[in-house]
Amino acid sequence: MDLLSGTYIFAVLLACVVFQSGAQEKNYTIREEMPENVLIGDLLKDLNLSLIPDKSLTTPMQFKLVYKTGDVPLIRIEEGTGEIFTTGARIDREKLCAGIIVDTHCFYEVEVAVLPDEIFRLVKIRFLIEDINDNAPLFPATVINISIPENSAINSRYALPAAIDPDTGINGVQNYQLIKGQNIFGLDIIETPEGEKMPQLIVQKELDREEKDTYVMKVKVEDGGFPQRSSTAILQVSVADTNDNHPVFKENEIEVSIPENAPVGSSVTQLHATDADIGENARIHFYFSSLVSSVAKRLFHLNSTTGLITVKEPLDREESPNHKLLVLASDGGLMPARAMVLVNVTDVNDNVPLIDIRYIINPINGTVVLSENAPLNTKIALITVTDKDADHNGRVTCFTDHEVPFRLRPVFSNQFLLETAAYLDYESTREYAIKLLASDAGKPPLNQSSMLLIKLKDENDNAPVFTQPFISLSVPENNSPGTQLTKISATDADTGRNAEIHYLLGIDAPSEFNLDHRTGILTAVKKLDREKQEKYSFTVLAKDNGMPSLITNATVLVTILDQNDNSPIFTHNEYNFYVPENLPRHGTVGLITVTDPDYGENSAVTLSILDANDDFTIDPQSGVIQPNISFDREKQESYTFNVKAEDGGRVSHSSTAKVTINVVDVNDNKPVFVVPPSNYSFELVSPSANPGTVVFTVVAIDNDTGMNAELRYSIVGGNTKGLFMIDQTTGNITLKEKCVLADLGLHKLIVKAKDLGQPDSLFSVINVNLFVNESMTNATLIYELVRKNIEIPVTQNVETTHTSSPSSDYVKIMVAIVAGTITVILVIFITAVVRCRQSPHLKAAQKNKQNSEWVTPNPENRQMMMMKKKKKHTPKNLLLNFVTIEEAKADDADNDRNTVTLDLPVELEEQTMVKYNWGTTPTTFKPDSPDLAQHYKSASPQPAFQIQPETPLNLKHHIIQELPLDNTFVGCDSISKCSSSSSDPYSISECSYPVTNIKTPVSVHTRLTWGISSRMLQQSTATAPYIGHGLSPLGCRS
Repeated sequence: MDLLSGTYIFAVLLACVVFQSGAQEKNYTIREEMPENVLIGDLLKDLNLSLIPDKSLTTPMQFKLVYKTGDVPLIRIEEGTGEIFTTGARIDREKLCAGIIVDTHCFYEVEVAVLPDEIFRLVKIRFLIEDINDNAPLFPATVINISIPENSAINSRYALPAAIDPDTGINGVQNYQLIKGQNIFGLDIIETPEGEKMPQLIVQKELDREEKDTYVMKVKVEDGGFPQRSSTAILQVSVADTNDNHPVFKENEIEVSIPENAPVGSSVTQLHATDADIGENARIHFYFSSLVSSVAKRLFHLNSTTGLITVKEPLDREESPNHKLLVLASDGGLMPARAMVLVNVTDVNDNVPLIDIRYIINPINGTVVLSENAPLNTKIALITVTDKDADHNGRVTCFTDHEVPFRLRPVFSNQFLLETAAYLDYESTREYAIKLLASDAGKPPLNQSSMLLIKLKDENDNAPVFTQPFISLSVPENNSPGTQLTKISATDADTGRNAEIHYLLGIDAPSEFNLDHRTGILTAVKKLDREKQEKYSFTVLAKDNGMPSLITNATVLVTILDQNDNSPIFTHNEYNFYVPENLPRHGTVGLITVTDPDYGENSAVTLSILDANDDFTIDPQSGVIQPNISFDREKQESYTFNVKAEDGGRVSHSSTAKVTINVVDVNDNKPVFVVPPSNYSFELVSPSANPGTVVFTVVAIDNDTGMNAELRYSIVGGNTKGLFMIDQTTGNITLKEKCVLADLGLHKLIVKAKDLGQPDSLFSVINVNLFVNESMTNATLIYELVRKNIEIPVTQNVETTHTSSPSSDYVKIMVAIVAGTITVILVIFITAVVRCRQSPHLKAAQKNKQNSEWVTPNPENRQMMMMKKKKKHTPKNLLLNFVTIEEAKADDADNDRNTVTLDLPVELEEQTMVKYNWGTTPTTFKPDSPDLAQHYKSASPQPAFQIQPETPLNLKHHIIQELPLDNTFVGCDSISKCSSSSSDPYSISECSYPVTNIKTPVSVHTRLTWGISSRMLQQSTATAPYIGHGLSPLGCRS
């Protein structure tokens, strides 16, 4: 029971080891002598491999037969399906198992590798070869001679030589027959303990030698196969003289052991036989039976006289481990004695292990070619180690002699798989000579070695490597096309085509460069110009010829070195500067800007004035032009000279530009009305005139020139019914709509004429009286009406667009009266307070303004100017008057929003009109402006001065601004309180002056009219003598 349990446990453990090692066994049974292409089995189904999904495999499943190089396999396997077929090689059981004497089974073994590595397993297939009756039994000789004594008793038996049949089982010897026995002899068959059938001749009648001494018969032997095979031999029986006693062996069975290294002549055993007879009948002769194999007869010698068996030839246990020697002892009689000598050849460690390499990866000229990208555990070969010795002498271990990225993994007994144990790298080691060592366990152990060559196949697993990942070079400009710049090189650790490198320019490379794809020489195919582009940065590629190819890039930075190949460049070929005639000496006329595309000293430009001109100086570096003279437009209107710009190169380059300085008149004359001649004149307008009819033309003149003399007309007061409008350019007053009966009578229009002078325009106003009537019967009455109308303040005509009820009108009238009264009281109060608080130092400040000097423009003056402006508050000497708040009509050309208009009597207006003197005001215009006569209408791309119109100035002032960026200089007084709400460097915003600023914080509501009764006007006359024309005693402003 314990023995069975141990055997079971061992079998289970062996099965687990085999399963975990990826090894399996499969048995099939085939008959010998099978024809070619007979299906034996299907490994895919028999091993249940069809359950493995193909989608999980990198390559399709493959069955590879593993056999020794040079062997002719008896079977073949379809690599894709796993089906096993016979081949054209003959399956001969008797040949395959020729060395087996006592064995009921004959096996043929092969190994099959199941690939790929994901499902790798090694399958040992054992084919049981079934015997067929392909051999006939044969006697040792065709003629059998035996001798029988004449006194043999009836039923005496005599052994005949047995026939031999290589087949086994039923196909072996089954029956003997005696042919033509003449009823004297019969044949019987006995079976030995070893299972052999031995024929015996039986004497059936008494023999008489004198009557007949020889009998000739035939013996037939048959097997039991199908079809049955047989053979015959001639049996010749000689009748001999009587020999009463038979020889007898002392031992019928003898078993001896002898080492296989026993020398020739060594004694194996000594047989002893005795015979009771005497004389010749007692002489015993020893000989081997015909059943003894030819191998045994070759190896052993039997002394026929002494019965001593000795070693005739060297023994080899591995060839025949045991021998059966059937020895016969005969005294010349018919019944020899029989003795069986069993010789066991004991093992000595006289055989070195054998190494059998069966390749899974087919070798090329004896060398396995393996990709360097082979994964781990890639199966290369099946290594089988054997040792013909027995027991511990036949126990073999296998290993490699040094560290290699391969290992031997045991699968079956004495079988190992050679597989990769680490990742391979062709670049570090290109081939391996693996020395396989096999050693047995004998004492001393015997060793055997075998070499297995593995060459790695280079794969394109290394990208090219640039010797410099970042390539920086400098190239002078103006090179010749085709100039070689540098040689770009890269290396590739691979070999062959995988290491062949082609050089390419990246997609960002400019067209100025070319790269030789073979040599890597970088050339400039175009002339390089640093002024167009100073640096070029692009990528270059190194691409090998592998499949697929690998690419590496590097960055190339090409810096273009400057050469003095450019002359200085003026921003304009000709500069035109406009300066006021009162610009002081050493003031700033303008700025000349010069550029040089070169770099460093080659771009350092120095400016100078040619023609030995002492009237002007120019700063060599900044380009600021300053006068050394005082300008007088009446003496000379313009100055022209040339400016030279020269760079600092070794071979310098220069260029010149023409500069023209125009002396500009200042806007110091206000318009003067010619028509009408006075405020008291009038014009008759027919009520039947159609709309659009010119009823009167206002004409004014200005003694200035250019834009300072160009006038614009507008109606700024009167025209309460909006019956008339004026053309701002021509001064034509036209009828706006058809006159009705209510329009008859005198209409007062206050017309303003302003010039377009810069930086501030000047204006004048006049009353235009239009008498709408069919005729003028009483001119004196009309003049009286004109005179009275002038004394009455002009109010805004607010048209009523909605008809209201009498009650609502009454409420509105009362509200208007109360609000008007309150407003008048507030205005009178504020006016009195302001006049009382006016201090003498303000007048001194005004006087200082008149004496303000020109200063050089600089940031400090500008900061001082801004600080003074921040300190400025609402003027305390503002004279407030009774006002009429009117809404500007939509068609009024000069009013596009609600404004406040202050009206004064004409007499006071004429007295308080102050002439504005531009004698000391400098103005600078765009250098590209046209000639002096037309400069006010210049279409220069630079913006013109944006001066707030209608701003009369009673004092001369100067405006100084910083130099603009495009060569035009604008002057500004650091003392003036000016601020600009525009970013335009040529515009000057509205300037406020303490004596002229009349802006009041009055909220203007549209379509609301403040009316002032005549009684209230009479009461306020003493306090506010100037009413209705928007003019203060010190100036006028629209």
